[in-house]
Amino acid sequence: MRNNRRDFLKKSSLAGFGVMSGNLLDLHANPQPINPILPVNPNQELNLIGAYGPWAKSLNLEKLPSQSYRNPATTNLDSWRESTRKLVAERMGAVDLGAIPQVTIHRTGTYEGVVFEEISYQLPSGNPTKAVILKPENASGKLPGILGLHCHGGNKFLGLDKISRTKAEIPSYVQEHHSTYYEGRAWANEAAKQGYVVMVHDAFAFGSRRVLLEDVPEKIRKGITDFSLETEEQIDAYNSWASEHEHILAKSLFCAGTSWPAVFLAEDQMALSVLAAREDVDSSKLGCAGLSGGGLRTVMLGGMDPRISCAVAVGFMTTWADLLLYKSYTHTWMTYVPILPQELDFSEILGLRAPLPTLVLNDIEDQLFTLSEMEKADQILKEVYAKANASDRYKCTFHPGPHKFDKAMQEEAFSWFDRWLKG
Repeated sequence: MRNNRRDFLKKSSLAGFGVMSGNLLDLHANPQPINPILPVNPNQELNLIGAYGPWAKSLNLEKLPSQSYRNPATTNLDSWRESTRKLVAERMGAVDLGAIPQVTIHRTGTYEGVVFEEISYQLPSGNPTKAVILKPENASGKLPGILGLHCHGGNKFLGLDKISRTKAEIPSYVQEHHSTYYEGRAWANEAAKQGYVVMVHDAFAFGSRRVLLEDVPEKIRKGITDFSLETEEQIDAYNSWASEHEHILAKSLFCAGTSWPAVFLAEDQMALSVLAAREDVDSSKLGCAGLSGGGLRTVMLGGMDPRISCAVAVGFMTTWADLLLYKSYTHTWMTYVPILPQELDFSEILGLRAPLPTLVLNDIEDQLFTLSEMEKADQILKEVYAKANASDRYKCTFHPGPHKFDKAMQEEAFSWFDRWLKG
């Protein structure tokens, strides 16, 4: 299978490591070991950083985070949410993209009962962002809006095409992506058919927003050019390069005083503003949803932006401890916010939206997470919503199978949107 998730995991596990060569110690000049090898503790569970794992976890992850709403001393939900959102924005290094940009419509039409508009808009940096607007054929008046957040999937060449479709003939690698993760569906189109205006845009570093090879020094291009991205093999080569480039992009953003989550959140919020400003959208009824990298983006957007009335996070829910000890190598650099684990566990970012409706969909055999830690994250969110007197507005479901957003999960998501955005 072309550039599948297994390939991505293999690539991403190596992306953060440099190659070191040469002798670090002159053993002839210093024959005695500086650090004698310690015996292995047979009771220590294997983890990604070995003997340092239990110590690292003990620093902050074995106690209630300082800003957790579960803290008994925290009683005012609104005050907690306001101050904690401000704190998360500071930790991310939030960026301001300015006013809502002018939208250009490039192509319109109808495909399988869905009216579409292919649009673009210019943000302060990079190429114009491409997006697609989808809504039911013959729709009238204002409809609820959904921001469809595409996945990562180890494929930065693609963006919005991962979950939307405007024509019958599409490349085989797009069809394969739909089949692998969405049971053959372009789920954004299916959501539109349910009576929503759905917008899907290219996320930061994907599709039209990807890093162009011609814009980086030749010494890191590995002989690839943007003009050669025509065949599947060439696109695979770009995606391999982009995977290895992730750590450079993340570190560079840290050097700028910001972070990858801050940038993709700002761009997702701008897309939400574009959607909300449409005359055919009821801006009081906005939702968002996405799988994997789209699930991560749902956690951030749903937790940080009060305009999201209903959120559905799919295939991205766990704890910081799971990432620390077991699963960080399976995940993108998009995930991490320095210092924040001292103050909130990962699921509590999404919990910032309490008491607004929230659905989490997990896969029991998801290879990207540890099941017990997914269950801990669910328990945390249950406690947050219970304390907010909103237990009926939170739901988490565990579906059989590996990492995916299949038809059964999609139908559950659509029903959740219908309940809270149409009711």
